[in-house]
Amino acid sequence: MMSITILLTASLLVKAVTGAFQPVATPFELRDIKLLASPWETAREADAKYLLTVEPDRLLHSFREHAGLKAKGAIYEGWENSGLAGHSLGHYLTACAQQYATSGDVRYKQKVDYIVQELAECQEHRKDGYVGAIPDGDKLWSEIKKGQIRSAGFDLNGFWSPWYTCHKVFAGLIDAYKLTKNKEALVVAEKFGDWAIGVTKDLTDDQWQKMLGCEYGGMNDSLAELYAITGEQKYLDLSRKFYDNAVLKPLAEGRDELANRHSNTQIPKLIGLARLYELTGDTGDRKSAEFFWDRVVNHRTYAIGGNSDHEYLGAADHLSDQLSTNTCETCNTYNMLKLTRHLFSWDPKPEYADFMERAHLNDILASQNPATGMMCYFVPLVSGAHRNYSTPFDDWTCCHGTGMENHTKHADSAYFHTGGARLYITQYMPTELNWHDAGLKIVQTTNFPADGKVALTITSGKTHTFELMVRHPGWAGAFDIKVNGEVVTRSEKPSSFTAIQRTWKKGDKVEFDLPLTLHTEAMPDNANRVAVLYGPTVLAADLGDANGPDPRIPVLVTNDRPVGEWASPVEGQSLTFKVQAAGRPESLTLRPFYQISNNRYAVYFDKFTEAQWEEDEAAYRAEEARIKDLIARTVDYMRVGEMQPERDHSLKESRTDVRDANGRGFRMPLPNGWMEFQLKVKPDVPIDLVLTYWQNQRSFRDFTITVDGQKIASESKLDAHNNVFHDTTYSLPGDLTKGKSVVTIRIEASASKVGPAVAGARTVTQSHP
Repeated sequence: MMSITILLTASLLVKAVTGAFQPVATPFELRDIKLLASPWETAREADAKYLLTVEPDRLLHSFREHAGLKAKGAIYEGWENSGLAGHSLGHYLTACAQQYATSGDVRYKQKVDYIVQELAECQEHRKDGYVGAIPDGDKLWSEIKKGQIRSAGFDLNGFWSPWYTCHKVFAGLIDAYKLTKNKEALVVAEKFGDWAIGVTKDLTDDQWQKMLGCEYGGMNDSLAELYAITGEQKYLDLSRKFYDNAVLKPLAEGRDELANRHSNTQIPKLIGLARLYELTGDTGDRKSAEFFWDRVVNHRTYAIGGNSDHEYLGAADHLSDQLSTNTCETCNTYNMLKLTRHLFSWDPKPEYADFMERAHLNDILASQNPATGMMCYFVPLVSGAHRNYSTPFDDWTCCHGTGMENHTKHADSAYFHTGGARLYITQYMPTELNWHDAGLKIVQTTNFPADGKVALTITSGKTHTFELMVRHPGWAGAFDIKVNGEVVTRSEKPSSFTAIQRTWKKGDKVEFDLPLTLHTEAMPDNANRVAVLYGPTVLAADLGDANGPDPRIPVLVTNDRPVGEWASPVEGQSLTFKVQAAGRPESLTLRPFYQISNNRYAVYFDKFTEAQWEEDEAAYRAEEARIKDLIARTVDYMRVGEMQPERDHSLKESRTDVRDANGRGFRMPLPNGWMEFQLKVKPDVPIDLVLTYWQNQRSFRDFTITVDGQKIASESKLDAHNNVFHDTTYSLPGDLTKGKSVVTIRIEASASKVGPAVAGARTVTQSHP
C-alpha cells in the first residue's frame, strides 16, 4: 500500500517534558554521511589536506605566552598576529573535529587532543579559568569586571572584538567534545564559562548593553550549548545576558532595522536565539530568528546565496548598486547556513533547503580554490573582478577560519529525519547515508548539478516502513518519480516536498530527473540587471586571466527574448554555454561561477534592446574620450593608497584608513584625521585639481581641501552613484600656482565625520597646452 502527498508546510512542534521543543526534522551526524566523488568532495579533500599542514604549536603561540608559558612555535601572520589573536584556533579545532567525524582519520583527532591538552595547561597555569590569546587581555578583562566600559562597533576598551574571539574558542572546545569525545575539552570549556560568569557578574543592565555594542560573535550560542551539555543553569543565565537590545528588540517586534548594520556581527546573535528556542521553548526567540532569516535571504541576498557589501547590509530589496569587489563576506554565508539548518529542523520548508543548495553550490564552493584549498574573504560580484584567496600561513582572517570549517561539512544538511519514520532528501549530492534509527544504508548517485538525474538505493538493512520526502526545488519544473522502475507519482509543485509512504527493503531504488533549464534572475530593484542560471547553478562570463589587461565589461543585448534564444550549450563541455550575438562588446562563454577560480568574470549583466545599447554605448565611448583627454592634460598624478606613489609625492597623514575596492586602493581621513601631499603644477598655466573619490552609501563625508594653506573647497556630501569611483574637479586660483612648480594639497576631516575616500589625485591644465 502506497500513498502520495505533497507537503508544503510541517506540523507543529511537539513539546517535550523538559519544556524544550523537539525538532520536526533532525539533521544527521557528520559521521553518518559520507561524501562521494563530486565538486563538494573535491573541496573537502583539498581542505583536509591543508588542515594537516597547520601546526598547533603556532596556533597556541599567544595562548601560552599570555598564560605565562613559553611559546613552542612562531605565531601565524594576519589577524592571528593582531588584536584578534586566538580566533583561528577555535575554527581549527572545529574543522579538525568535523574532519575526524566525517572520515574517522585519527590524525585529525590527534591535532584536537593536543590543542585541548595545551589549553588545559594554559588554564591550569593561570588558575582563573581564562584561556585567551588577546594581547594584554588581562587589562581589558580587569576593566570590564569593574564596569569600566568603552564600546563601539568592533572596539571594546581599545580591544578588537574580544568576546568574538572568546566565542570561537568556546565553539571549538564544544565541537571537540561533541565530535571527538574529548572529555577534557568540556572541562576546559566549563572553567572558561565560569571565568566569563565571574568577569560579568556585577555588571548592570546598562553596562551590559554598552558592552554589547561591540561585536560579540555567538557567545549566547556557545553558552546555550554548554548548558545543553551540562544542565548547569548558570550557563543558560549568562547566555541570556548576551542579548543586544539595539538589534534584537526590533527583530522581536517584527521591525526591519538592519540597513547599514554589519552583517556578520548580527547573524551569530540569531543563531544563539535559535539554540535558546530549542532549549527553552521561548517562541519570541523563534520569531526573531525566522524574521531575520526572511529579511536577509529574501530581501538582501545575491544570486549566489551570499549577502553584504563591504561587510554591511544595505536597504531591503536594494542590491543593484551594491556590487563591488567586497561583496558576500564568506563568514556571513557560513553563519546563514547554520541558522537555516536550525530553522529547517523546526519547520522543514522547501525554501530553506533551496537556500542551502544555492549557498553551498554557488558561494561556499566558489569561496575555495580547489587546487590549493585556500579561501576567500569576499566573493566579488562586480563585473571584471576576480577572487583573492588567502595564503596558507601569512594572511589569516575571519573567513580563513570559517573557510577551514566550511569544506569539512558540506553534507551536514543533505538529509534530515524524524526518528525512523521519515527521511527528507534536502540536498542533491553523491552521498552514502547510514540511517541508524531505520537500520538502513542509502546511497545517492547523481552527477548533479551537471545533470538532474538522481537515484537513491537502499543498499543494506531490514524491511522498514517510512515516508520518503523528495524535495522539488523551486527552480525545477514537473518531474516523475519512479520506484523500482515504475512511476509512482509526478511532482508538479516547485518548492515543495513530495512524500512517498511505503514499506521499503534492501535493493529498492528511487529515481527521478530534475529538469534543468536556463533562466535569469533579476535584481530586486533593477529588472534589467540579471544573473544567468542553469537550474540552481549561477553561470558567469569567463573574462580571462586575472593578471591580464582589464576586460571590457560585458552586457547583453537580448531585445527581451527568452534566455534559451540567445544562450546555447557548448557541445562536450558540461554546464558551459555560449552567448553569441547578444553578447557585447563580444561573444561570451558562460561557466559555473564556482568553477572560475583564477580568471576574471561577470555574474550580473545589464540587459538592453538594440536601441538602448546604441545610446548606452555612446555614453561609454564618451567616458573613454573624457579619460583620454584628462590624461593628455595631466601635469602630475598620484595613486593614493599605494606605498611608492605616496612616497614619491611626500604624503603625510594622521588618523587615516587605507583600504581597497574594485581593484583600487584609497585612503580616508577618520574624524579629526588628515592627509597632505605634493603635486606638480605649471607656474603660468591655469590648473585644476582632480580628485578621484570612492563613494559608498554608509559614508557621511565632511571635509575641507586646502592648497598651500588656502581653503579651496568644503564638502559635506559627494553627489555620486554608490560603489563607483568618480572624479571631482576643483579649479585652483591663479595666485596659488603662479610662479610655482609644486603645491601642497591637504584634505582634512571634521571632528565628527570621516573625510572622503580618495583613490587618486592629479593636477591638470584647464585646456590643452
